[in-house]
Amino acid sequence: MPELPEVETIKRTLKPKVEGRGIEGAEVRHPGVVCSPSPEEFCSLLLGKRILDIGRRGKYLLWHLDGGYALVWHLGMTGRFTVPAPGVPPGPHTHVLLTLNGGLQVCYADPRRFGRCYLGPVPGVFAQSGLDRLGMEPLNPEFTPEGLKEILVGRRRCVKEVLLDQHCLAGLGNIYSDEALFRAGIHPLRPSCTLTDEEVARLNRAIRQVLEDGIRHGGTSIRDYIDGDGNRGRHQDYLAVYGRVGRPCPRCGELIERLVVGGRGTHFCRRCQV
Repeated sequence: MPELPEVETIKRTLKPKVEGRGIEGAEVRHPGVVCSPSPEEFCSLLLGKRILDIGRRGKYLLWHLDGGYALVWHLGMTGRFTVPAPGVPPGPHTHVLLTLNGGLQVCYADPRRFGRCYLGPVPGVFAQSGLDRLGMEPLNPEFTPEGLKEILVGRRRCVKEVLLDQHCLAGLGNIYSDEALFRAGIHPLRPSCTLTDEEVARLNRAIRQVLEDGIRHGGTSIRDYIDGDGNRGRHQDYLAVYGRVGRPCPRCGELIERLVVGGRGTHFCRRCQV
């Protein structure tokens, strides 16, 4: 699933292509992707709208439109945006096709169809999509050690589960939570309430670092992810523990292990993480 660095990279690569353009055509090829409104109303409402800006909140991509509207996308497991060259037909699994002025086409493709989008006036569309219930942004200034401590204190759930909870912290998924916990030296099964102030500060710093590294490398491409330019990310070449079960820890040489936390495969080093 695209996490914060992947969605941020898509935002940065897609934005210069579409910002300021008007929407001249909209086609929904798989109605299940459009959660609100109906596919017919979705297409009619988009006609004539201008894309003012593209933003991100957690793992959501936000298209800010004129008239006080927003188009909110969640990419699910395999959602991607492509901008085909003129004359090139949309690729397979294209479920939403937008035609912008100048003939530019933007295709939303999603092989597994877990992605979804919402169109409506602000702020109502934020409530419909669940955007208004997201937790703190880990790259925002308010994400301090004190802010992270407020999230963790009093919670008996293991720290990995809390990091994955989008109502606590927005944007972290399986890859970057594993990498952050390794970098901070914290075992994923540690109860959140047992972390010391020093450990919370290390984790705060590690979360920022792994997300910034992921963005700098254009995201992590393990399966389907590509950015708005059609390029794969490079961060998979820099992962310390995620997907490396049975391989030596880059820090101590102990073999990386895997366990399941909250239904998610979790990778860690039992020697480096306590």
